[in-house]
Amino acid sequence: MYLRPISYAIDLVVINGLALFYFFKEVNPFLFVFLVSFTWIILSIYSKFYEVYRFTREVTIMSLLVKQAILFTLIVFAYFGFRHNLKVDSILVLKYIILVFLCIGVAKFAVYYLLQKYRASFGGNLRKTVILGKNRQTMALESFFNNNPEYGYSLRRIFNIKDKQHDTLELCFQFILENNIDEVYCSISELSNTQILNVVDFADNNLKILKFLPDNKEIYAKKLKYEYYDYIPILSLRDIPLEESSNQFFKRLFDIVFAVCIIVFILSWLTPILAILIKLESKGPVFFKQSRNGFNYQEFDCYKFRSMTPNDDAHLHQATRGDERVTKIGKFIRKTSIDELPQFYNVLFGDMSVVGPRPHMVSHTNMYAKRIDKFMVRHFVKPGITGLAQISGFRGEVETDKDIINRVKYDIFYIENWSILLDLKIIFQTILNAIRGEEKAY
Repeated sequence: MYLRPISYAIDLVVINGLALFYFFKEVNPFLFVFLVSFTWIILSIYSKFYEVYRFTREVTIMSLLVKQAILFTLIVFAYFGFRHNLKVDSILVLKYIILVFLCIGVAKFAVYYLLQKYRASFGGNLRKTVILGKNRQTMALESFFNNNPEYGYSLRRIFNIKDKQHDTLELCFQFILENNIDEVYCSISELSNTQILNVVDFADNNLKILKFLPDNKEIYAKKLKYEYYDYIPILSLRDIPLEESSNQFFKRLFDIVFAVCIIVFILSWLTPILAILIKLESKGPVFFKQSRNGFNYQEFDCYKFRSMTPNDDAHLHQATRGDERVTKIGKFIRKTSIDELPQFYNVLFGDMSVVGPRPHMVSHTNMYAKRIDKFMVRHFVKPGITGLAQISGFRGEVETDKDIINRVKYDIFYIENWSILLDLKIIFQTILNAIRGEEKAY
C-alpha cells in the first residue's frame, strides 16, 4: 500500500531536482516547485499514471509514460510561455523534460521488474487464489497463474462445482476460510444464479475479493471493474476506490491534518473543562474506552468522553431514549456529539478515519454479522467518526432491523463511491446536524 506514495515522492524529487539544476537562476524555486508538484499530481490522477498493477503489461506502462510526457510538456511550456520574462531557451526546456521522463521511466520499469523478480524468486507479495468452475476459460486462467509466477498469484485449488460428487460450494467456502484465500475467481457459466448469489454473499460477509470470468450470463452488481490478465477478461464484483494506494494516501493525509487541528484547537482547551464537569457530577473516569471492530474486522479501543454513570452494561447495551444511565452533562455532549471528539485520537493513531462506517460494539458486530446480509462489507475500509448513514438519519440506537439494514446500505454506497468531496460533504452536514440537534442523539 506504500508503493504508490513512494513512487509519487521519487518522481517529484526527480522533477523538482532536475528543474532546480536546469533553471535555478531563472525561476523562483518555491513557486516553481509548488506549481510543478501540484500540476504533476493532478495530471497523474487524471491520466491514471500510477495505476500500475501486478497484471499490467509493459506496453500499458509505456503508453502511460507517453501520455504523461505529452501532458507534462504542455504544462511546462505553458509555464515558461506565461513567464516570458524569464527568457529560458526552449531547447533547454526540452532537454529537461526528456531527462525527467528518462529517469522516471527507468525508475518505473525498475520497480516493476524488481517486484516481479521478488515474487518469482522469493515468493513474496503473493495473493492466494482459488477458481470456482472448470472449463476452457478457467483452465486458461490456471495456466496464466502457473506460468507467470512474476505476477504473484498462488493458485491453491480449482473447484469443479458442476460435478457435485467432488466439490460443493460448502466445501469451497470451508477451504477458502481454512487456507486464508485472498481472491476468489468464479466462472459464471459453471454456476447457477443461486450459486452466484451464494458466492457473492460469502465473499461480502468474509471480506474476500471476488472476481468473475464473464460470459453471457447477467451479473447483478452496482459496479463492475473490467480488467485483463494477459488476454483473459476478468470482472471484479466491487470496485472500492480506497483500495488504491494514492486514495489511501490522500485520505490518510486528510485524516491526520483534520485530527491534529481538532486536537490542537478544540480538545486542548475543551478537555479540561469537560473533565471537571464530568467529575463533579459522577465518580469515574473522564474518558470511556470500548472495544470495537474496525478495518478487516480487527478490534481496537474506541475513546469517548464518558456520558453515563459507570455500569456493567455499557459494553453490551446501547443508550436508549430516556436511559437513566446517562448523566446531565452526558445528555448535552451526546446531543451535540461532543462525546465523540476523543475519537480524533483514534484517527491520529490510524484505527479510524474522520469519515467512514461507524464502528459497532464487538457484541453487536457479532450479532449483526449473523443476522444482516452484507454487514461485513463495512469492514473493507476504516471506520469513521461520522458517516453517510449517520447524516442520512440512521445514527444512534438500532431500534429495528430496518435501521441496521439501511445503515449497511448507505455504508456500502459510501465504500463504492468514496471521494474527498464526499467526505467534505459528510463532515459539513455532520456539523450542521450537531448544531441543530438530532432526534436520535440521546
